[in-house]
Amino acid sequence: MKSLNSLQPLGLLILRLVLGLIFFSHGYPKVAHSAPGMQAFFVEHGLPGYFVYISGVLEVFGAILLVLGLFTRAAALLLAIEMGVAIWKVHSTASYLAVHNYEFPLAMLAGSFALATVGAGLLSLDHPLFEGGGKSRFPKYSKLAR
Repeated sequence: MKSLNSLQPLGLLILRLVLGLIFFSHGYPKVAHSAPGMQAFFVEHGLPGYFVYISGVLEVFGAILLVLGLFTRAAALLLAIEMGVAIWKVHSTASYLAVHNYEFPLAMLAGSFALATVGAGLLSLDHPLFEGGGKSRFPKYSKLAR
């Protein structure tokens, strides 16, 4: 099973791409075509109507950041929080035991939270920018390399 460790960068890339695709496909209609019916849906579930725009922008731009692997931890954490609010306010109308009512947003929350805690991986823009993937300007044993 240790041989699967070499596939971790690919696994994280696939997770980012799939979550990005799903979030984008759910967020774009909220931004581009947010009809009064969608705002009424938010109000009906105890949220302000303008949250449809906040949700849409978060999902669209969060999806783009996930796909690029840029600011992945922050974007994924915000998306996980959004999914938590969606489960709390919209999908858990019955008992918490009625998992079938909120299994999709729960899976999205879990995937987003996993990315927030693990990071984007080697195949991302985060790696060279923030996780030491770029080369240091100073020699390894220099006092300035710390």
